[in-house]
Amino acid sequence: MYKVRVEEEFSAAHFLTHYKGKCEKLHGHNYMVRLWLCGDKLDEGGMLFDFSLLKKMLREVLTLLDHTNLNDMEVFCGDPSAERIAKFIFDEIQKKIPAGKKELLWAADVFENSRSMARYSPSSPQGGIPLS
Repeated sequence: MYKVRVEEEFSAAHFLTHYKGKCEKLHGHNYMVRLWLCGDKLDEGGMLFDFSLLKKMLREVLTLLDHTNLNDMEVFCGDPSAERIAKFIFDEIQKKIPAGKKELLWAADVFENSRSMARYSPSSPQGGIPLS
C-alpha cells in the first residue's frame, strides 16, 4: 500500500457554543492540516497522486477558512470543532479530486496545536496510517 501526505496551514478564529470552559470564548489557532491519500496502484510516472496538484487543491480549500471566524460558516452549526473542520476539508477536497482517483483520499488531520489533533476518515480506524 502506498501512502502520501501533504501539509498546509491556515489561521482562523472560533468559539464552541456547546462547550463549557475557555473554548466557549472567541479565540484563534494557527491550524496545520495534513491530507492523506492511500492506494495500491501507481500511475505510469510512478506516483500515487501528483503532490503539486494535491497541495494546490488543499490551498484552495483552506482559502475558504483562512483569516475567518469559523462560526460564521453554517456548515459548522455554531461549533467549529477540529473534528468538523477535518470533515469539511475532506469533503471539499473530495469534490476536487478527479474521477477515478477519489477513492485514494483517506483522511484529513487538523491540528489546533502540536499536541491536539482531530482526524476525519470515512475508512476504518484500522487503516494502518499512523497519526504522526
